[in-house]
Amino acid sequence: MGRRFTQAATGAPGTEAAPSEPFVHDTHWAAERRSALGVAFLLLTALFAMDAGFGTLDVIRGILWTGLACLLFVILHPPRVSVGPGLLTARGLLLADTVRTDSLVSVRWSDGVAQRLVLRDARGGRVEIDPAVLVRNPAMWRRLDTDTRTSVRRGTLLRGATALRQLAERIDRETALTVFRVSGLR
Repeated sequence: MGRRFTQAATGAPGTEAAPSEPFVHDTHWAAERRSALGVAFLLLTALFAMDAGFGTLDVIRGILWTGLACLLFVILHPPRVSVGPGLLTARGLLLADTVRTDSLVSVRWSDGVAQRLVLRDARGGRVEIDPAVLVRNPAMWRRLDTDTRTSVRRGTLLRGATALRQLAERIDRETALTVFRVSGLR
């Protein structure tokens, strides 16, 4: 891949253009993706070894086990969450959901086994993310918190103050525990 070069304001060619405010990505996404791939490969290997040990491995069963491992990978594959100026994007394997964080209408916790944070914007965009992503990535939380404050100032955020306060308290608690752990106080 080649580098993109633009002409600087001074007129000197060959200097790279730096974005004014870059997107912040989930730093743990690659490790989670590798884990999903590893679990799927481990299942495939175990199923192949079991079938080969019993002497029942054939082409049909091999295709079936491969499909099952691929399905497990698709289920376990984490979405790649990124936050930029005014945007939050969650990219899955096939689809990407984007929400304008500077014009949020609601923020709420979803019901279910896995805790999810559901964000909706004024344009109808909807993103559902794991709040642990924001807990693990303080830079993402700061960017999102700044934009949600913009939504509150503009008056677009009608529902969600409680959810945001709960998330902020959780992030503060996790940050304090990390500081205590690193400093040897706990």
